[in-house]
Amino acid sequence: MANPQHPQPVRRSEQPQSADGSPAITRAFDLLNKRWNGLILMVLAKGPADFAQIRERVPGISDRMLAQRLRELTAIDLITQDIRPGLSSRTRYALSAHGKAFLVPLAVLFLWAEDHLPPNGSPASDQPTTRAC
Repeated sequence: MANPQHPQPVRRSEQPQSADGSPAITRAFDLLNKRWNGLILMVLAKGPADFAQIRERVPGISDRMLAQRLRELTAIDLITQDIRPGLSSRTRYALSAHGKAFLVPLAVLFLWAEDHLPPNGSPASDQPTTRAC
């Protein structure tokens, strides 16, 4: 019996990848390594929001830093902008299809952190080692 042929996955970048996928994971960690990116994406996971709403939901971020992160996340197509002209023209931000797809690993990372990383200022021994399912 002949084995069916499996199509090769389409690569989204022209950068060569090693067998372990390290360039791809490096790009993912670079994205998460920038302070505020994960929080901004989690805020937009709840639905579209304007600049002031995002700033309110991400305590501690400055207007300048938020504007910079929104530009960067828009440039890599994780979020989209919807500019509505009018008297109170506001730009609304939302997750793009790529941004929504990124929520899956981000949610898994969130659950792992809840289970395995101590809260700020707490010793690691205070944390439970397993999640009740």
